[in-house]
Amino acid sequence: MTDPLFEYLCRMGDNTLVLSHRVSEWCGVAPVLEEDIALANTALDLIGQTQLWLGLAGEIEGKGRDADTLAFRRDVWDFRNVLLAEQPNGDFGQTMMRQYLFDAWHLLQLKALKGSSNAQISAIAEKAVKEVTYHVERSGDTVIGLGDGTEESHQRMQKALDRLWPYVGELFVSDAVDQALSAKGIAPEPTSLREEYDTAVNAVLAEATLTRPDSDFAHQGGKTGVRHTEHLGHMLTEMQWLQRAYPDATW
Repeated sequence: MTDPLFEYLCRMGDNTLVLSHRVSEWCGVAPVLEEDIALANTALDLIGQTQLWLGLAGEIEGKGRDADTLAFRRDVWDFRNVLLAEQPNGDFGQTMMRQYLFDAWHLLQLKALKGSSNAQISAIAEKAVKEVTYHVERSGDTVIGLGDGTEESHQRMQKALDRLWPYVGELFVSDAVDQALSAKGIAPEPTSLREEYDTAVNAVLAEATLTRPDSDFAHQGGKTGVRHTEHLGHMLTEMQWLQRAYPDATW
């Protein structure tokens, strides 16, 4: 059986890795220069966090795999990111809605991890929470600005919310890995974050004049690796092609 701690660290690292790659796809093609720079910086923050999470995962595993190996040498079914992170960018509004829905959870997760009984996890969370505090402020403000903007921007943001909301529930699904780490005080029980998440998200959506979907249906399978969408496979084909074509290449 896979070590629950290794599995959990891969989940955290894969979330930031996959989302950072998605966000980086806007580099050079964002609607305005300021957003182009801001999105690139967000992607850099997330890839930096990936280095820490997957680097620690490699240490815990003890098989000689470092962060780069875990990022570029695993197949799609070995990834443990939530399905929300791998969803396509779509238009700018969909990208920012996806970012906000993830950021709001990410901040709560990191705040909880600052109190982890594992000193290394606590240290990573301490560093990352500063970056993610800015991420959620920026993405939340953008959701509000576009949601309560023009008629077209409002319609696009509502469409994005309707499309992405079914992927939110997976963030709060608990399994044996979560329960094992929660019992040791290493990580929070996912369900414990839901109430605070809903409060924060509901406030932003209300200010954005957007209607939260009534359905509680949640797509699942990403964090366990049981079921990813086709989008992840396409993304990894692009992200991993150099290492696949030239294994162990050096500069």
